[in-house]
Amino acid sequence: MLDSERFDAILAEAGRIALGLWPGMGHKPESWHKGDDSPVCAADIAVDTYLRDALGALLPAAGWLSEETVDAPDRLDDGLIWLVDPIDGTRDFLRGRTGWAVSVALVSANRPLIAGLMAPARGEYWTAQAGRGAFRNNQRLSASRRQVLAGSRTPVDALPKEDADLVCVDKPNSIALRIAMVAADEADLVATLRWGYEWDIGAAGLIAREAGATVTDAHGNPLAFNKRDPRAFGLLVTSTAIHAEAVERLSERARRLSA
Repeated sequence: MLDSERFDAILAEAGRIALGLWPGMGHKPESWHKGDDSPVCAADIAVDTYLRDALGALLPAAGWLSEETVDAPDRLDDGLIWLVDPIDGTRDFLRGRTGWAVSVALVSANRPLIAGLMAPARGEYWTAQAGRGAFRNNQRLSASRRQVLAGSRTPVDALPKEDADLVCVDKPNSIALRIAMVAADEADLVATLRWGYEWDIGAAGLIAREAGATVTDAHGNPLAFNKRDPRAFGLLVTSTAIHAEAVERLSERARRLSA
């Protein structure tokens, strides 16, 4: 059994390291762009390095898959892996905004087993264990129960014409925090129509599921983790009652964009 108190302490320390380098506290960490033009900064690397050491000591048998570490194919031989995004929402982090989080999940047999999402600039710590519920700051979460798609709250900057019947709400840069909004009944729907990585969604997806939401790829298929190609096309996190309607609405766009 994983020592949950040590896990919580490790996430708290990772959040402290990130917050200590956050421009919102007056710091200016070095930053640059990766090959896909996504930003990365010294805080990403510092948190990644700390987590790899600390989580490795907590559970030496687990493999490792992180956004900021070169992928090692031998992780596929491991029944357990740590799935890590040291700072999800780096753009908000670098702009001094609060929409970023440290994301960690323990994956067992291709499914998240334990999740932690630390958002220190917001004073939030989200956790979940498979079969044991989801929590924010020790308060149990209950996901959106919206019954119809029209009028659903979704964290986006703007809506296309075909989705004009939805309602925009605040959008943190972190996809993990957007997923968590559905878990906390602060949004009803999160949808993406692009290829994304496991580390973006592993922890928050478990939090949303344990709170009672439905979590799939954009085609409505279950998500699997620790795959050879650590990507999935799109993400759909909704209240359970509107999921089928959301899949139907997005189906043509998802087929076209994933081809």
